[in-house]
Amino acid sequence: MGVITDPIADMLTRIRNANTAFAERVDIPASRVKVELAKLLKAEGFIKGFDVVSQQPRDVIRISLKYGIGRERVINGLQRISRPGLRIYTPKGEIPKCLGGLGLVVMSTPKGIISGKQAKRLGCGGEVMAFVW
Repeated sequence: MGVITDPIADMLTRIRNANTAFAERVDIPASRVKVELAKLLKAEGFIKGFDVVSQQPRDVIRISLKYGIGRERVINGLQRISRPGLRIYTPKGEIPKCLGGLGLVVMSTPKGIISGKQAKRLGCGGEVMAFVW
């Protein structure tokens, strides 16, 4: 495998591809930021759960995807907003909404990786990492 310049975009793409194929789980190379992102997705109800599995040469995050009763997808879309070539930062008063507040805005703030609603409640701005709906 080659060098990945944007590991967050790679994680979102792996989840998107597994979700499209109705896969039960997906393995992603682990890092602290990706674990925090997986925690946020679990807390917001977009995934069933995740485990950090020790493997050689590197640990992986095993994410269990979530589907509805009639096999409808819980995650309908994932979009990377801020990227290595163009970072998108927002102040506390201008935090964007995803789907008019129905989606999840993933933000990297001084308080950690949190949702846009939490960032608004805590009164802190930061980098807008992704939208999930």
